[in-house]
Amino acid sequence: MLYEITDVFLNDIMYEKEEGPLISLYQPTHRNRPDNKQDIIRFKNLVQRIEDSLKQKYPKREIPELLKPFKQLAEDKLFWNNTTDGLAILANRNKCVVYKLERPVEELAVVANSWHIKPLIRAFQSARKFHILGLNRKEFTLYEGNRYGFKEIEIDPEVPRTISEVLGDDYPGPYLSLGTYAGAGKAMFHGHGGKKEEIDKYTEKYFRYVDKFVLDNYSNPTGAPLILISLDEHQGLFRNITKNPYLIDEGIRVNYETLSIKDLREAAWKVIESYYLEKTRKLVDRFNAQRSKFMGSDILGEVARAVFEERVSTLIIEADRIEPGKINKETGRIEEGDLEDPEVNDVLNDLAKMVFRSKGEVVILPRERMPSETGVAAIYRY
Repeated sequence: MLYEITDVFLNDIMYEKEEGPLISLYQPTHRNRPDNKQDIIRFKNLVQRIEDSLKQKYPKREIPELLKPFKQLAEDKLFWNNTTDGLAILANRNKCVVYKLERPVEELAVVANSWHIKPLIRAFQSARKFHILGLNRKEFTLYEGNRYGFKEIEIDPEVPRTISEVLGDDYPGPYLSLGTYAGAGKAMFHGHGGKKEEIDKYTEKYFRYVDKFVLDNYSNPTGAPLILISLDEHQGLFRNITKNPYLIDEGIRVNYETLSIKDLREAAWKVIESYYLEKTRKLVDRFNAQRSKFMGSDILGEVARAVFEERVSTLIIEADRIEPGKINKETGRIEEGDLEDPEVNDVLNDLAKMVFRSKGEVVILPRERMPSETGVAAIYRY
């Protein structure tokens, strides 16, 4: 196979030495018939545009070899029968990487001296995962989702999950037990004069186990935000003991066992959407504050120089804006150009790539949420 299908955003190809031609292709695709019948036709048209661009600079004898992965992909019926909502391809002389995206992208076929990754950044940014912890006094369930999908996480059967499995002989189940009545949404205590204090003591031990398990195995490895779905009394107890910095302040205060998967997904997305919008608002506020201290800028030339000097910690870019040109590798200055030129790309795209390589953060926002009119905003490290 001359191409690799991947879901890893920062694939090795992005860190290879940039020796042209570097080919970037994007197109919307469709999951179902009959719409997806047109996808292959659009793809071949984009490949033709790439070939026309290559002919401007590269010897004719080299072009068939450069386009081999694209031609092979065009003949892959299994691939085209199982597309998602978008397609992205990055290719050079040595490698071709294919991404199936969970959101549509605008058609684009670019041959340049750098990768065009801005649509890819946005696609992965919008597909960020989150975790959901459904919790009660007896057991817990974990879910994983993003704006496009949702599923229960399969936990190894050997992992203790219920309070009796976790506490073992320390848990006096027959002596002190708890029943949860979904319809009433209230906990009822049973046993030989069982007291709430005793139940809380065992519940706290159990919640500490759950908190550590989720933090060590899911939150820390992924950095994904965590939503807690549980009754009010469990929300308070768990939040008092948790050490998970990824737990979102807003929880869903119902017994998770009473919700269907569809209801659970919808409730979770309301919380996570609000969380992401608040993060965006705080980012814009931070940029405005830093700019007032001359620690940020939205002037393209100034931002380019700061990126070149690796002084940018966070770069905010307007999603659908393109500034044709390239950045001089010796001076950091912007040189204007035409996208039809194989040596010219989108300046905003190149800035994003440079910030990634200097371990900075890149955020793509729609025009209406941008803190500037120039298509770019940068927060400096120093």
